[in-house]
Amino acid sequence: MSGKDQKKATALEEKLELLRSVTKSSAANETSILVDASKYIKELKDKVSQEPEQLGSTSSSMPMPRVSVSSVELEKKRGFRINVSMEKSQPELLTSVLEAFEELGLDVLDADVSCADDTAFRLEALGSSQSEAAERSVDEQMVRHAVLQAIKKCMDGSSI
Repeated sequence: MSGKDQKKATALEEKLELLRSVTKSSAANETSILVDASKYIKELKDKVSQEPEQLGSTSSSMPMPRVSVSSVELEKKRGFRINVSMEKSQPELLTSVLEAFEELGLDVLDADVSCADDTAFRLEALGSSQSEAAERSVDEQMVRHAVLQAIKKCMDGSSI
């Protein structure tokens, strides 16, 4: 095997190993890893498609949050800019959202938060992955989903 072929094989092995770790696959061969990855992607798509239904089925008194997430480059690391705004707030909403960041392995580098009693909530945050593994495995959709779930959990736990 030539040096070029060896590099390609090594790169492929590294990518397969990364894919195994992200999908939590215990498969040993390439085909099984790809099958597990395909199942994992389908599960994620199903979760994302169910998200609006789940939020829509919550009480009608809960206002729909606006959440946007975009990737940004931060000193050779990937990070996320997160914007959340709601017409109604809850006392523990910020804590719930920050816990979601922590569960994803994100450090909050900068945040601007405003709350007006129970009437409004706005958060603009800049987050970065705590580790290289988290940096590779977390994407915008996962951050958005985690934030929406944190909001839903907080709002469902309240007495609205």
